[in-house]
Amino acid sequence: MSGGRNGAKPRGRFLSYGQFAFLPQRRLFSWEKIDALDDLHRLRLVLEAIPDEPLVRSLERERGRGRDDYPVRAVWNSLLAGIVYQHPSIESLRRELGRNAPLRQLCGFDPLKGLSAVPTPRAYTTFLANLMAHPEEIDALFDALVERLREVLPAMGRVLASDGKPVRAHARRRGRNAPALPPDGRRDTDADFGTKTYRGVGEDGTPWEKIHRWFGYKVHLAVDAEYELPVAWAVTEASASEMPQVRRLLGGLTARHPALVEACEFWTSDKGQDDGTMVRDLWDGHRIKPVIDMRKMWKEPDQTRLLPGRRRLTYDQSGQAYCWCPATGRRRRMAYGGFEADRATQKFRCPAVHYGLQCPGRAECEVRGAVRVPLETDRRIFTPLARVTYRWDEVYAKRSAVERVNSRLDVAFGLEHHFVRGLAKMRVRVGLALVGMLAMALGRVRENQLGSLRSLVGAA
Repeated sequence: MSGGRNGAKPRGRFLSYGQFAFLPQRRLFSWEKIDALDDLHRLRLVLEAIPDEPLVRSLERERGRGRDDYPVRAVWNSLLAGIVYQHPSIESLRRELGRNAPLRQLCGFDPLKGLSAVPTPRAYTTFLANLMAHPEEIDALFDALVERLREVLPAMGRVLASDGKPVRAHARRRGRNAPALPPDGRRDTDADFGTKTYRGVGEDGTPWEKIHRWFGYKVHLAVDAEYELPVAWAVTEASASEMPQVRRLLGGLTARHPALVEACEFWTSDKGQDDGTMVRDLWDGHRIKPVIDMRKMWKEPDQTRLLPGRRRLTYDQSGQAYCWCPATGRRRRMAYGGFEADRATQKFRCPAVHYGLQCPGRAECEVRGAVRVPLETDRRIFTPLARVTYRWDEVYAKRSAVERVNSRLDVAFGLEHHFVRGLAKMRVRVGLALVGMLAMALGRVRENQLGSLRSLVGAA
């Protein structure tokens, strides 16, 4: 039995495999439970789960036998605390450390030193400068957490979603005719302007357009849509195009997390990432079904086109096929019959045969039972998961997971109010936020893994 658009839903207490596969994996891990924890508990989750030993030891080796007034491990832990505690600046973090003795102790500062254990602003500046020289270690930290989460979350990677997120720079832009200045850590010489245009049609049929413009950077994310966890990321100037970055994210995932890509069935994103090359690469190269909203680009008044080699069969931009009765000239929607992977075609059935209708032009019709439409007719319109099915709508609805991750980065991890200047610093800041997000999730899963797996049965 199938629960598709043309099939009946199964009844009874036991679920079909298709239904079970799409149940949300919330009992094993959910962000709602993490949000309910206090800050010290969240920080403890991060510190216990993060595999940061290689990075910390590398930083300690660089310090060598120099002054150790502020231990590397304690300063590193305090930076993670700043993210968990949502501090927008180092000064805000220092004030928190000064008044919160349990936090100082959890980070690893000497409790006997009291307030003098809190690092100076110069100490943090030096530490961050050293940290920016280790982008590979931060990437490795992120990748290690992705792999560990993949091992404990059974459905991770099945549905991936991608999006680009604006991040405003809290610095004044350089004037159009102002001379170029060298970077000195106090000004932002890397940020530029980005523009994103939203278009649609109102309920009254009137087209509308909204242009969002910002000065700063752009974060490109690929996230697991079931658990709302990032799996790949990049930071660029605001003006950078999304599609090249998304293709790089996919390439990076293939290289660093082949098992995750192997498990992926669907990749979803909004119409801003509607790209024929991406759609082709996902299916032809990885057997991942693209579920990407489409920009309406046709200019024809009737919004339909003839199927190649056909006289009375047309299709629209949503991928719906129609037949035209040769006797009455009436147009009918053809019934979707499924995707044939071995032929790379979609099948559409004659509506008279499928629904048992009377058709006066049946004898003259060029379709006897069904017609196959190759994906190559238009790779953007005809995709392995047909746009005209309920399943397409179900999977596309999961794309909202990436928006929730973006919101979490803004609100819970401090990107909405920050004082970061420069692309290198922004990459470190975003990398640490994403590492903290994954470590927090891994720690919570380890706390609740036993006895939290869901049952194979449920209400219909």
